[in-house]
Amino acid sequence: MRITTRGRYALRASLALARFYDLGSPVSISQLSEEEQISSVFLEQIFFKLRKAEIVHSVRGPGGGFRFAKPLEKITIKEILVAAGEVLDVTDCDKNAKTCKITGNRCSSHTVWEDITCLLDDYFSKMTISMIMARKIPK
Repeated sequence: MRITTRGRYALRASLALARFYDLGSPVSISQLSEEEQISSVFLEQIFFKLRKAEIVHSVRGPGGGFRFAKPLEKITIKEILVAAGEVLDVTDCDKNAKTCKITGNRCSSHTVWEDITCLLDDYFSKMTISMIMARKIPK
C-alpha cells in the first residue's frame, strides 16, 4: 500500500478544516491552502471528491467555503482516504480471481498480506478526525 500525495493532502486538509470546526462558519479553499501550504487548485480537486463522498458540504458566495457534513467523531480516516481515491490494500492480488497475477497460484505469503490489509482497514475505520484532534489513537 502506498498513500499518494492526494491522500496525504486530503487528510492534512481535513485536519486543517477540523481546526476551524468550532467556529461553525465555512472555511475557504484559500484559507486551507495558506494554512497547509497546498496548491488551491489541488485542494479544489480534493474537496470536490470529499463533497461527492458527503464528508463535507460547500457553501457558495461571499463568506462561503467548506464545512464538515457530520460530526468529527463520525468521520473516519478510511472515509477520507477512500474518497481521495486511495486503495487501502497491501497486495497486488486480483480480488476477482482466486489466483495471484505473478505466479498463477496464490503465493505462500498471500494470507499474511491479506491479514495486514484487514488490520489496516480496521485501524483506519476506527480512527476518526476527532481522535486525531484529541491525539487519541486507537489500539
